Amino acid sequence: MDTPVRLLRVLGLLSARSGWTASALAEEMEVTERTVRRDVVRLRELGYPVEATTGPYGGYRLGRGGRLPPLVLDDDEAVAVAIALRVSASGAAGTESASLSALTKLDQVLPLMLRERVAALANVTVSLRTVGPPPADVDVLVVAAVACRRSERTRFSYTDRNDQPSDRNVEPHRLVYTDRQWYLVAYDLDRADWRSFRVDRMAELKLTGSRFTPRGEAPDAASFVAQGIAVGGWDRVARVRLHLPLDRASRLVARTDAVLTEETADTTIATIGGETDWIARFLVALDCAYDVIEPDELRKELRALGHRLLRDHATRA
Repeated sequence: MDTPVRLLRVLGLLSARSGWTASALAEEMEVTERTVRRDVVRLRELGYPVEATTGPYGGYRLGRGGRLPPLVLDDDEAVAVAIALRVSASGAAGTESASLSALTKLDQVLPLMLRERVAALANVTVSLRTVGPPPADVDVLVVAAVACRRSERTRFSYTDRNDQPSDRNVEPHRLVYTDRQWYLVAYDLDRADWRSFRVDRMAELKLTGSRFTPRGEAPDAASFVAQGIAVGGWDRVARVRLHLPLDRASRLVARTDAVLTEETADTTIATIGGETDWIARFLVALDCAYDVIEPDELRKELRALGHRLLRDHATRA
């Protein structure tokens, strides 16, 4: 029995009853009393309050604060916690070490099936945010993740933004999450094109058992979703010149708000989809100079917004 396993066994025995003699622990563990004493020292170094008692019935007991209540999670909760820990361990400032430690402990006690589900999600998931993923139906996520990992065709029912239902037959590629939603990036076989699907609009997701060879022209999943959110599906799209180099503009404008392309070393073109009044308010909030390239309606909306601001907030003598 290796040392970590033996320490857990000692800790479990000390938790099970109020006191143990060194000889009883040694007999139960099938080790020497000297090994028991070394293990007790190690547990104390790890912070567990193992107390020594004296007298004819002396031995060891676990002191106050040494017991943790059992953590009971159902399957979905365990997978959700593991996903959040993986995200935190991969870059949430100040929490990487603690998250990695907690994830390691959780992985050790997860059943094999759940461990595979978590691994599938971790391997095919891309983030467009810096904190943990938003809530989602874990069952749908896991099936989609397994399909991505296995390169297995998948069928599901989908309701689009206009509440129109359709049946989809796809080759899954990656899962992407933003601040608010999860998306599945997949090749739609019936439409012969790449699509992104909001996971909360997917239902009756089923693996078909039919494997496929991943397509060489697969898009960058994060950029594909970001572009779809920023400009896809909008009737009105604006082009605005930001007087910032691309790296500074990227820090100022989220990828899901606009598609940014470098124009010169000092300017960046932002392509923004949305209602004209929303785009105007978005631009007013930017801390940089900019020029509207198109459309004319956006220039008019900005002028009207500027007049309203001057009227409502002009300095009074």
